[in-house]
Amino acid sequence: MKNLIVRSITGIFFVAAIVVSFMEPIAMASLFALVTGLTIWEYCGLVNEIKGVQVNRFICTVAGVYFFLAVGGFCSGIVPTGAVFIPYLLTIVYLFISELYAKTENAINDWAYTMLSQMYIALPFSTINVLAFNATPDGQITFNYLLPLCVFIFLWANDTGAYCCGSLLGKHKLFPRISPGKSWEGSVGGAIIVLVVAYFIGSYEAGLGSDSGLTVPQWMGLGLVVVAFGTWGDLVESLFKRTLGIKDSGNILPGHGGMLDRFDSSLMAMPASVVYLYSLTLF
Repeated sequence: MKNLIVRSITGIFFVAAIVVSFMEPIAMASLFALVTGLTIWEYCGLVNEIKGVQVNRFICTVAGVYFFLAVGGFCSGIVPTGAVFIPYLLTIVYLFISELYAKTENAINDWAYTMLSQMYIALPFSTINVLAFNATPDGQITFNYLLPLCVFIFLWANDTGAYCCGSLLGKHKLFPRISPGKSWEGSVGGAIIVLVVAYFIGSYEAGLGSDSGLTVPQWMGLGLVVVAFGTWGDLVESLFKRTLGIKDSGNILPGHGGMLDRFDSSLMAMPASVVYLYSLTLF
């Protein structure tokens, strides 16, 4: 009972912090820069426990946070030139060259796990800036809170629907090798809930003070993309933890585990959403 109360309180604050942050671009950038840094720091601590692996935890974290802020500055128009990425590129070069002098057991392992921190965490988190900042036909850049916020709303709706339907009806395992608790019935139930939520958001978007340019069917398509890739993101992190032999990625969020545990689904759903939305402009 006590664990349920702690989990509920943490969940409320977690959701409230994310929702409130999307009301202002600076708040969003600040929160997710912090989330990016904490997640990479957590990840590096986990992989450094693997025999023969020694990544530079501090440099990886700083590089990931800088990349997030650089993408945010570029997408928002605050930094109009791509030169903002040069320090990041130099940092990546440094992380490769530094292995020449580190005298570690396996340099290839270090390089692989170092680059994974950027590809698996920093890059996906940075795509939230692509969702949030949109260019108008006259070349002006506007902040649209609804698109990135809805990615999280869809993820939460999917988790809730999948849990409820899976608990009541779940019989057929979705991916027993990686996550024995997930079922096809739960996944379908979660997808249905997301489709309903997406329909209402698309229908009442004007009243929400946003103009994404999406039709109701396109909103529902976005919902399905988030469901599919959010589920894969969850499974990817489950495979990561199973490989390391751990239950939770950390304990920074009481009752909810670590940062990777809380943002695993979004790490796949956000870049997939960007690809989906850009694909709509091609046809």
